Amino acid sequence: MFKKKKKEEKDLEIIDIENEPDKKVLIEFKDVCKKYEQGDNVFYALKDASLTINEGEMVVILGPSGAGKSTLLNLLGGMDSASSGHILFDGKDLTTFNDNQLTEYRAKNVGVVFQFYNLIPTLTAYENVALMRDIKDGTSDPKEALAAVGLSEHMHQFPSQMSGGEQQRTSIARAVAKNPKLLLCDEPTGALDTDTGKEVLKLLQDMSREKKRTVVMVTHNSFFADIADTVIRVKNGGIKSIVHNDDPKDASEVNW
Repeated sequence: MFKKKKKEEKDLEIIDIENEPDKKVLIEFKDVCKKYEQGDNVFYALKDASLTINEGEMVVILGPSGAGKSTLLNLLGGMDSASSGHILFDGKDLTTFNDNQLTEYRAKNVGVVFQFYNLIPTLTAYENVALMRDIKDGTSDPKEALAAVGLSEHMHQFPSQMSGGEQQRTSIARAVAKNPKLLLCDEPTGALDTDTGKEVLKLLQDMSREKKRTVVMVTHNSFFADIADTVIRVKNGGIKSIVHNDDPKDASEVNW
């Protein structure tokens, strides 16, 4: 069971949740800071962040613009480096990695889904997914990856011939074709209507539940907290709370 410990730090309520004994920790942040200096001024995009994420969890990071969500995501994905503290992934400290090691970490372990798809317009859905073969050995067959997101009949279409939802599903297929341990999603429904967004959320939830992938999604939409195993709320560059959801809703039930 989870044990909660609370403390007050300025206006932030920090809740540390001890990990369940039957869960394997994939990611751990230990007092992580990301700061920027300009002359005598110091700005913290993230300060004293500590958290754990279990393997196979669906995690939602919530907060307003400028709260530190994107900084957390970039640090998780090895796309940015911490100013201090430690970031452990599968027991290895990313803060000790050099550029080549971080590149290898991203290539082997991380898949990213963006808000605006980031598909190459001159390539078909199949060809966009097949690009992962150039990044990592042992990737899934593009046909299988597209079939998993319900796009078997659209694999030879170009992005301009697909709806927004179909493009986002192609983006997800491309990310999961790498067979990553960690799937990072940056506002993945931000450019979609509600019905299509629910389809994408359901797909991501199934990736976590059925494929046992660790899915971390950044969003400003508080309704998405209901479908997550763990909800991390950030505010003013700090972690406000970390809460485990014992009974997450099915993504198809969420309305916003």
